[in-house]
Amino acid sequence: MATKISVRQTFVYVFATLYLLTLLFSIFERQTLWLLLAIVPLHLVYLSNIRQGRHTILRNYPLLGYLRYFFESIRPELRQYFFESDLDGKPFSRRQRSIVYQRAKNVRQTVPFGMQANSQEAGFEWIAHTMFPVHVKENDLRVTVGSSSCSQPYSASIYNISAMSYGSLSKTAVTALSAGAKLGGFAHNTGEGGVSPFHIAGGGDLIWQIGTGYFGCRDKDGNFSERLYQEQVAHPHIKMVEIKLSQGAKPGHGGILPAAKNTPEIAAIRKVEPYTTVASPPAHSAFKDQFTLLLFIQKLRVLSEGKPIGIKICIGNKVEFEQLCREMKHNQIFPDFITIDGAEGGTGAAPLEFTDSLGMPLYDALAYVQNILKKYGLRNEIRLMAAGKIITGVDILKAISLGADMCYSARGMMFALGCIQALQCDSGRCPVGIATQDKNLYSGLDVADKRVRVANFHGNTIKSTIEVMEACGFASLSDITPDKIFRRVEQGSTRSFKDIYFPKTGAASEISRNYVLN
Repeated sequence: MATKISVRQTFVYVFATLYLLTLLFSIFERQTLWLLLAIVPLHLVYLSNIRQGRHTILRNYPLLGYLRYFFESIRPELRQYFFESDLDGKPFSRRQRSIVYQRAKNVRQTVPFGMQANSQEAGFEWIAHTMFPVHVKENDLRVTVGSSSCSQPYSASIYNISAMSYGSLSKTAVTALSAGAKLGGFAHNTGEGGVSPFHIAGGGDLIWQIGTGYFGCRDKDGNFSERLYQEQVAHPHIKMVEIKLSQGAKPGHGGILPAAKNTPEIAAIRKVEPYTTVASPPAHSAFKDQFTLLLFIQKLRVLSEGKPIGIKICIGNKVEFEQLCREMKHNQIFPDFITIDGAEGGTGAAPLEFTDSLGMPLYDALAYVQNILKKYGLRNEIRLMAAGKIITGVDILKAISLGADMCYSARGMMFALGCIQALQCDSGRCPVGIATQDKNLYSGLDVADKRVRVANFHGNTIKSTIEVMEACGFASLSDITPDKIFRRVEQGSTRSFKDIYFPKTGAASEISRNYVLN
């Protein structure tokens, strides 16, 4: 029976034949020997690969195996540019990305020839419009943030820039976002990396996020420093403070700032020693339970002279959050706002298990928090901020219908800056200069141009939100209710958001806020 020749054995004969033919032809034409400059290196690569044990593919296919790695390296680009439909891209489809680009550039924002989504497929959602459209008086939808304990309430847009730290983003990207926020009159969350000079340079209103590393307000041992906090929070650009408990992309997970990335510039911003490895632990050291968290909130409010203080949380254990609400009710201490980060939120880099399997999705979390706050009579004191793949006016309305007062967007604002969803955020090689510290890349991001695009995207999204509100008969934000939004749960069966997310509320009981939105 004949024995099958392996690829490695085949190449033995190929190289032997190439050497023989080269030598034979060189008898008649000496220049043929130059072919050895190509054959010998390939032969050396072949010999190296059949002797190594790390890559089985290269051991079995010493030269052809490289084709596998080449095509794998360009697979995202091939899929995005040649094979992906307008609705297929993840985490954002081409259609979603395109609407952001169009609004950021202030160009045509219409689509031709009808919907591409399958309206009969489970998961399809729509809003009930009215026969008699109304007029929304406000041109700029805003909400006042500040509980009864807050002496410096903040008038916030319903759509703001979500937390992205300097270090994760480049200095030009951060400056453009802050400058865009100033142009558009909305807020920019600093991320837990601290308030950088580039946040300040843009001139926009800032929400200072404080994480477990207490960057910008930590002592030499990594503990919270009242003095440094008080010095920083007094800056007039800082309008609110957000304590990060967890985020949707990696709830309950800490982080490491490697020594190599801890440059003197970064160290000065974060109040750490340069060129040392700095950890952001999973848990805070300034508090240990619900009661001490509330005391910490009150401390920050006093030290800031009454600026709104909030928390950011991805809902996990429901019992813990309800206990927090009990403590709020009992002690009469409230955060001014709570940011609900859905599990679908993104980050530059996160462990697969955390990204795919931990945390409650945004809609479920919003509805749960809304119900619990109403149960304990806290809803009038606390504003809710929603974060998690919110990039269109309809996304905003859906979040508001489930209890949100305001929304965040991170990746939407990155698209406005020019992000192409290259999925290189954790590599330092972001091709459009956003998620990188490579000067050759971030210097290509023109702050003067991109700040206008960020402001345009925000303004056109608010305009779209108002247009949909008018078509649906929502004269104000408080009119947006979950009974007007529907989802096909299976073929031939649809349910309203009210039935899905608030099933225990009676038919006569509307899930609407009983406070005035300013």
